Amino acid sequence: MGLRLLGHPSYRALCMSLWLLMLVLLLVSVSIGRGPLDVLQAVRELMAGEITPGTLVFTELRVPRALLGMFVGASLGLAGAAMQGLLRNPLAEPGIVGVSGCAALGAVLVFYTGLSGVYAMALPLGGIAGALVAVVLLYLLSGARATLLTVILAGIAINALAGALTALVLNLAPSPFAFLEIIFWQMGSLSDRSLQHVGLSLPLMLVGWGLLLGAARGLEALSLGEETAVSLGVNLGRLRLYVIMGSALAVGSAVAVSGVIGFVGLVVPHLLRPWVDYLPGKLLPISALGGAILVLAADILVRLMPTQNELKLGVVTALIGAPFFLWLVYRLRREMI
Repeated sequence: MGLRLLGHPSYRALCMSLWLLMLVLLLVSVSIGRGPLDVLQAVRELMAGEITPGTLVFTELRVPRALLGMFVGASLGLAGAAMQGLLRNPLAEPGIVGVSGCAALGAVLVFYTGLSGVYAMALPLGGIAGALVAVVLLYLLSGARATLLTVILAGIAINALAGALTALVLNLAPSPFAFLEIIFWQMGSLSDRSLQHVGLSLPLMLVGWGLLLGAARGLEALSLGEETAVSLGVNLGRLRLYVIMGSALAVGSAVAVSGVIGFVGLVVPHLLRPWVDYLPGKLLPISALGGAILVLAADILVRLMPTQNELKLGVVTALIGAPFFLWLVYRLRREMI
């Protein structure tokens, strides 16, 4: 089909519009914070090689937070669109294969053992390790040539195991302070992150994005049915590998640095799917942009809300996503009647 969609702007114009909106939100994100900061002055001082309190706040707090909001949102949106395309299920989301749960468990174990207090980067490393363990378990349980149903069931089992182990760790928390620290981390946040977190998570995200975007053609063919996809030369086993591994790397590294930020991978593809005429391949890149926009906007919102303590980002996305999910289930139910 042509790029120009009935009643909508062209695909290229849509991508450019989303890019522009994302860049605007990125600039807004680095411009707001707990204290006043002249961003232009900080940039001038930084370019002049001066080290001032303003440049430190800008480079150590504002920029990492904005970049992670963009990268984490892009990972969740892209993985959500790919998962929905692979499973051909509009209710699918990145955590369905157990990656998010295991990444959270890995970070929680770092909290429990006290390693997070010894080495700051132990927390994201633990989350990434948990995500990789989820991938290994998924393939051990489902096998290399598993059907989609087997993959889903294996993901449910891994999620259940990760949830049970996380609950066990919370139950055995050595002190109420450790318990609260774990709970607050699980709510998801981008505050107090550094460029080290960006440098640690971005390479894995880039590999994950590459695998997911590389699955675009296969997802387009799969939307016509498995038999048709095979007749068009699509290797279904390789396609599943690309999507599952890509989601694991992208979402696992995102959860490792931000905590659990839910519903982004569910909401964004649904909002943007009609704008690409329901084509799974075209949905992937704009879902990445849409995810970045949603997370950046939500993170800006939590900083602007007049609350004594900053709301957790995962709480805000859940307040947005849960009603949307209920509406989606209701709409699908009406369509089935």
